[in-house]
Amino acid sequence: MGSSSIRDVAALAQVSVSTVSNVLNHPERVSPTTMRRVQDAAAKVGFVRSDAARQLGSGASACIGLVLPDPGMPYYAELARGAELEAARSGFSLLVGAAHHDLEREGLYLDFFHSQRVRGIVMSATENPRRLEELRRRGISAVLIDTAGPASPFSSVSIDDVAGGQLAVEHLLDEGKRRIAFLGGLLSSAPVAARLRGAMQAVAACPGAELQVISTSGLTVLAGRCAGEEIASRPACERPDGVFCADDLLGIGVLQGLCELAEVAVPGEVAVVGFDDIPLAQSTVIPLSSVRRPGEMIGRMSVELLLAEVEDGARIVPRHISCLPRIVVRSSTVARSV
Repeated sequence: MGSSSIRDVAALAQVSVSTVSNVLNHPERVSPTTMRRVQDAAAKVGFVRSDAARQLGSGASACIGLVLPDPGMPYYAELARGAELEAARSGFSLLVGAAHHDLEREGLYLDFFHSQRVRGIVMSATENPRRLEELRRRGISAVLIDTAGPASPFSSVSIDDVAGGQLAVEHLLDEGKRRIAFLGGLLSSAPVAARLRGAMQAVAACPGAELQVISTSGLTVLAGRCAGEEIASRPACERPDGVFCADDLLGIGVLQGLCELAEVAVPGEVAVVGFDDIPLAQSTVIPLSSVRRPGEMIGRMSVELLLAEVEDGARIVPRHISCLPRIVVRSSTVARSV
């Protein structure tokens, strides 16, 4: 770190300390002439600040921001890994923030990333797109993940959740199941709601099939276990014979509730499908069939798309990449041959 201070830069450039601070953190507030004068002064006095050295020279850092709604979910851990690998391949560092589905926390991370002059931000759908539009006007690009997007002004990378839900339930129907239950935690979540729409479409196309939505406290193993216990406690004629869980953790919990606690036969009495195909899905006592959502690939593609936008700042037409899901069939839906 250089021995010169921000005051030395301000004195040589004949500007206030607050003006130098604006060059570092809010360059949109400074005229190009003043920006150049401050940059020249910083170079002459050898001023270097660890988190802003490159910002004085170029107005932006070699960092990308990633905001995740729930980094504890295996899918988002995979996505973060893919984003980090692609960022590193291109010479960028990744700053990760956990919003935990909280708009205020999300806003705090966006403010932090702005203060660090990141080159761009990757994040899930936000209920406050004006904040991203404001950042874009200040030179910070954004790409949304898990957002089906033709109507969005921002580029996006997502999986077709409607197709995924339809695929899961069609598989259950193909196995002869007709009383389908959907477990999805918070239906206010856009991906969960889309998967439910796909499930409804599949059931509507199958004469004699019916769909029941079972509320859960969240997308966790414990929530699934509680739901599995409740299903197992019903008379056999009132149970669903096929269960589609909007996430693998729910599915794993349902298997626990059905088999470990109540000894309901899976898949004979109740078949179970999850979503995401996390590594644990194939390692449970009864391996879980699941709709594959390639988190690492989506992370890589989102950063690749973001950096393409950074390089081509003049491009104003957003791109939307939708990945098609596929189902991975295991013993929770198809009985193992003896």
